[in-house]
Parts: sequence; structure tokens; C-alpha cells
Amino acid sequence: MRRFILLAFALIGLILFGQGAYIHAKALLAQVLLERAFAKSIATGQPVKPWRWADTWPVARIEIKHLHASAIVLAGSSGQALAFGPGHVERSVDAGERGVAVYSAHRDTHFRFLKDVTIGDEIDVTRSDGRMFRYRADRSAVVRFDQSGIDPLTGRYELVLSTCWPFDALTSGPERYVLHATMIEPDSRVPESGS
Repeated sequence: MRRFILLAFALIGLILFGQGAYIHAKALLAQVLLERAFAKSIATGQPVKPWRWADTWPVARIEIKHLHASAIVLAGSSGQALAFGPGHVERSVDAGERGVAVYSAHRDTHFRFLKDVTIGDEIDVTRSDGRMFRYRADRSAVVRFDQSGIDPLTGRYELVLSTCWPFDALTSGPERYVLHATMIEPDSRVPESGS
């Protein structure tokens, strides 16, 4: 009986490990396909779906060069979109426009790097039309999901990156980590290679 219980626990552990590895593998593969679709979107000027059955498409790339962090952002922030990458929150402006561009993602995959961002770090956002905008992180906060403190009517050019809090939690909760940044360099063109 004891052997059976140990075997059952080992099997459960293996299944849980497999599920976690699957989620991370799916996220990595999706980013490769999203990178290809994003490059094609820049080249053609048209939205390109990363796979035939996708209900979203790449709209931007977020990069923090000194952290070697990069993620392709998808249109919309539904649970389905967030499974594959950060999402551009509906009804928020595009990067580079007056107002607040809001992107959200999961803390354990695509926005895992947010825990390493410090105030003053530069964040590049390249849109699918090839225009690149540089922002500087100027503050962060932990807030309830329904009390973000984001002012959608601001006259400034801002960026918000949002994820669940705390970073090392195993289950979701009501708190969100919100990183605020202000544009410092508008409208640079990306070189033809897309880098």
C-alpha cells in the first residue's frame, strides 16, 4: 500500500510538472510564430495572423534591451490572447499616441521580466506599422485589479505594463503590478531587418 501511495504521488507530480512545462513551451513556440507574423506585418503594412485559426494578430513588440527582454503584443487582452503573449488592452491608445497605451500579460511567462525592471529603464515599443517609441519607466505600484489609477484621459504620452501580483504566487489574486512609463523618444523608424 505504501508503495502504491508513493507511486501515485510521483505520478501526480509528473503530471503537474508536465502541465507547467507545456504552458512554458507553448508560450515560447507562440513567440516564435508571433515574431514571424510581426515581421510580415511590418513588411506588408497589413495585420498578419500567426497561425490560420488565430483570432488575434501581433500589434507591437516590447523590448527592454539591457534585460534582453522582448515580447510580441497581441490585439486584445482576452484570456485566449494572453495565453500566447501580452495583450493590448481594449480601448487604450496605441503606443505613441496621446493617452495611455496599456499592455497586460501573465507574470510567469511573457511579463516575467517586469520584476527586474527598475525606475529609469528604457522601454522600446515598436508598432506593426514599423514606428518605434521609447519610454522611460517612472513609477510602479501594486493595486487592486479594479483600482488601477490609470487616467485614460491624460494629455501625456504614457505606457502601462500590467501583470498579476505577487510575481512568485502560485494562484491569481486581486492585486496587479502596474509599471508606468512616459515617452521620451517619439516616432523612430525601425530598420528594414525589424531589429
